[in-house]
Amino acid sequence: MFDTINKLKEKHNAIILAHYYQEPEIQDLADFVGDSLELSRKAAATNADVILFCGVHFMAETAKIVNPEKKVIIPDMDAGCSLADSAPPELFKEWVNQHKDHVVVSYINCSAEVKALSDIICTSANAKKVIESIPKEKKILFAPDRFLGKYIMKETGREMVLWDGSCQVHEIFSERALVHLKAKHPKAKVLAHPECEENILMHADFIGSTSALIKNVNETSDQKYIIATEPGVIHQMQKKNPTKEFLPLPSNDGCACNKCPHMRLNTLEKIVETLTSLANEIILDENTRKKALKPLNRMLRIV
Repeated sequence: MFDTINKLKEKHNAIILAHYYQEPEIQDLADFVGDSLELSRKAAATNADVILFCGVHFMAETAKIVNPEKKVIIPDMDAGCSLADSAPPELFKEWVNQHKDHVVVSYINCSAEVKALSDIICTSANAKKVIESIPKEKKILFAPDRFLGKYIMKETGREMVLWDGSCQVHEIFSERALVHLKAKHPKAKVLAHPECEENILMHADFIGSTSALIKNVNETSDQKYIIATEPGVIHQMQKKNPTKEFLPLPSNDGCACNKCPHMRLNTLEKIVETLTSLANEIILDENTRKKALKPLNRMLRIV
């Protein structure tokens, strides 16, 4: 199947971008694997005519925002995001209008319409730097992830008004299971994504974006890690560190398989179908795209 996909890529001058939460075989197939910030940069820089985005809908939208002249497709149009869905554009607009004297900072995990209503975008990798770029006398709205917002408030000392949104994967990790794993594996280091709740983050030895978590594993000498984020990231950790052990943190229902159901809708079969037909194209209203491009470019200039 890899040969078929490679031939289709050559035929259409296509590039495959994949997020770390994709299935391992899709990560291995992709031309580039990264977190939201890395993928945004790669999408902005590519010379391909077609971008096949193996991630969720808002990620493919971001690629289209920065590449209006390119065809951006996604293997499954139903690959959404609970965090992005938690901020409906109509309600978000009302919220922004209620705080007109605030700078609107939106986490990249949101729709193109929400980006268009924002002043600047951030990712978990650069959220602290983005907030610190805003003059201290300015008031800040932060959306849609309240847990990331709380973490950044603590890190920067800035007060922010937070939208009440969250990621369904990161909010269900079990603190009880974490305490149990730490007791059973006392030498294991706990790595957590800042979208996790504070009761998980308080146990972490290191908190960071997906790419930062991978970098930490690569640069530290510890041999065992408890991973508090979507377990797809473990594939990259294991590839570069085959002798190390990685323990995915279970969810509150006891399952250690809390994969993002939206990310996992993409499959190799769907990639073949989409590259063959060039279907599932991301289409954006041009006015919305232009408005969303401004805060994205502000972010890209900061980092």
